[in-house]
Amino acid sequence: MTLSRSLLVLICCSGLLAPYGGAANLNGRIVITRRITKKRITLPAYQLRGVSSLPPESAGPLIEYRNIVVFLEDNLADSGNEEPIRAELVQRNRRFEPQIVVIPVGSTVSFPNEDPIFHNVFSLSSVKQLDLGYYPAGRTRVTKFDQPGVVQVYCHLHPNMYAAVVVVPNRWHTLPADDGTFSLKDVPTGKHRLVAWHMSAGFFRKAVHVLPGGGGDIVISMPVHDAESTR
Repeated sequence: MTLSRSLLVLICCSGLLAPYGGAANLNGRIVITRRITKKRITLPAYQLRGVSSLPPESAGPLIEYRNIVVFLEDNLADSGNEEPIRAELVQRNRRFEPQIVVIPVGSTVSFPNEDPIFHNVFSLSSVKQLDLGYYPAGRTRVTKFDQPGVVQVYCHLHPNMYAAVVVVPNRWHTLPADDGTFSLKDVPTGKHRLVAWHMSAGFFRKAVHVLPGGGGDIVISMPVHDAESTR
C-alpha cells in the first residue's frame, strides 16, 4: 500500500566548534507532517497447554519520532570507531522490547524469551539472515551483527511482532527527541551522507557539508513510499 504522506527533515550545522579542530556539531529537526505508522492489530493471546492469556498491550499515545534513527552512513573508521556492545531485545507480552536497538558493527544481541509461550526469532534481511529456532520462557539466543544496515526481526509464531536492529558504521548516530530534534556531536568537517531511517517509511538520505564555522539550514522534503520497498 502506498502512503501519500510526507516527511520533512530540517538539518543545520551548528556554529559552535567542537572541542578539537576540524569538527562541528550537526544539529537538526525531523518534522513528520502526518501520521506514518499504522496501529498494529494484536492477535488473541496465544494458548499453549492451558497457559492463561497474556495482559493486553498498552494503548499509549504514538510518538512517531521514537520510530526513527539518525546516523552518518560514511565509513569513518579511522576517527569514528565505536566499541562493540552486547544489547538485548526482550520478548515480552508478545512484543519485542525495545522495538529499535542501535548497535555498532561487531556487536551482539541477546533475544531472551520472557513470555510463558514459545517464540521463534527470524530475519530475512540481506544484512543479516537468521533463524534462532523455537525456544521457551527463560531461554535466550545470541547472535552477532558484522555488517552495517537495518535488520528487521520477526517471530514465526506471532506475525504482529516486529523489531529492528540498526547496525551503524560509526559513532555518529542518535535517536531523535520526542519533538523531533537531534544532534550529532563533533562530526568531522567535510562532506557526509546523513540518514534518517523510519521503521515504516524507510530510508531518507541527504548529502551534507559540515563546515567548521557552521552553515545554512538544509531542508529535506520526501514523500513516504511503500514501507516494504523502502526499508
